[in-house]
Amino acid sequence: MTNVIRSFDRPHPDHVAEIAKFPPATLHEAQGRRGAVDSRIKPLAPGMHFCGPALTAACHIGDNLMIFEAISLAQPGDVLVMSAGNNHEQGGFGEVLATACSARKIAAFVVDAGVRDGSALRTLGLPVFSLGLCIKGTAKETVGTINHPIVLGGELIRPGDILAGDDDGLVVVRKEEILQVAKASAAREEDEAHLMASLRSGQPMDINARLAVMRAKGCTWGDRS
Repeated sequence: MTNVIRSFDRPHPDHVAEIAKFPPATLHEAQGRRGAVDSRIKPLAPGMHFCGPALTAACHIGDNLMIFEAISLAQPGDVLVMSAGNNHEQGGFGEVLATACSARKIAAFVVDAGVRDGSALRTLGLPVFSLGLCIKGTAKETVGTINHPIVLGGELIRPGDILAGDDDGLVVVRKEEILQVAKASAAREEDEAHLMASLRSGQPMDINARLAVMRAKGCTWGDRS
């Protein structure tokens, strides 16, 4: 097996921009409630958000050797997504690596492990999504992979898939579904805008469809005697 695949097909920047118009929650709903990454992986600070194609890396648990090569291969706008064993008790990414990511204009760093240098990372401003902060460092001994499909937070992520994140969490959009997800997201946001405008004007919420479901499920109503 080739450990490091140097290049992959990235989606067109215009297609990434179409997905970036919508928050992750909308993207998740618009693609049939698919693609949501484990909610334990959270932004390091409120307000962090990003959208970009995934450059994937897999490191052995307690080791961050492959991240250095991954950073060197990244292009501006890439999201560096690292599978590191779903281990919150390691901090294999900190200020030095974040500085390198920022210099290469990497859009975000996402990992199923801990990170450290929290204060410096928040000041630097690179969107970092992780299992939390951990002071424990990592070894640099074990070869993993770069630009192979990985599983992170219960979701398969392939190089070139789009990953988007904000305070609500992370969602992956498959690269072959980008345009249809963007179209469905736009339609959903338009429907919600009409609904909220109606509610702001004082119109009651239409609950007839919900009532029909409740009745079909056997819900009953009564008054207190």
